[in-house]
Amino acid sequence: MILPLLRRWSGVELIEVSHTEKIVSALGGGVALLVLVGLSSLLLPSSGSTAVVASMGASAVLLFAVPHAALSQPWPVLGGHLLSALAGVICAQTLGDTALAAGCAVGAAIAAMLVFRCIHPPGGATALTAVLGGSAIHDLGFHYVIMPVLVNTLALLLLAVFINFFFPWRRYPAAFNRPASPPSAPSSCTPGEPTHEEVIAALRSLDSFVDVTEEDLLRLLALLRLRPAPDVSTTGSS
Repeated sequence: MILPLLRRWSGVELIEVSHTEKIVSALGGGVALLVLVGLSSLLLPSSGSTAVVASMGASAVLLFAVPHAALSQPWPVLGGHLLSALAGVICAQTLGDTALAAGCAVGAAIAAMLVFRCIHPPGGATALTAVLGGSAIHDLGFHYVIMPVLVNTLALLLLAVFINFFFPWRRYPAAFNRPASPPSAPSSCTPGEPTHEEVIAALRSLDSFVDVTEEDLLRLLALLRLRPAPDVSTTGSS
């Protein structure tokens, strides 16, 4: 009794993916960052530590460990980083290298990502780097938005498309992830709410990390069951 409660309140993920998926995720993210850092050092040897922004490591986790999640898709990644970088530079330019600037940068980045529908958590680190990144970053000014942020982001997105392409069950972006054959409809549906074991089995069958809790899935199912029935008379006359 105690263990399930601790697991629930601590947020330990119940869904386990296959060892193959774990290896592909780890190697994909590692290879992508290796290529990104290598290319940046080769093409921009004089840029030093400013050639690659550290938040790209966090983005790699999403792009390769959760490639089908909403937060991992191209627009959230691109828009999230660019808007956050812009917010960070503006705060750094106007408020300096201060705690106030750091807080305002992250807060403004979150607001911008919400407004433009491109929530990407690593964007917060991109905004913070613009403020606390030191003189090397500050000297870039608004060029920081283009290089390294835009260049890094585009390169990482292209690497995600290329590397994930070799694994049909996890192609990126999510729109390219088309199963070889759609699941067949069951001959009979079991009424009532699915059991815990059935939910876990269904999620594990995807063999991909799903960023949603069992409780949220059941809540969505309940809401769908409560949706109003279609108006047959209106549908038939149209």
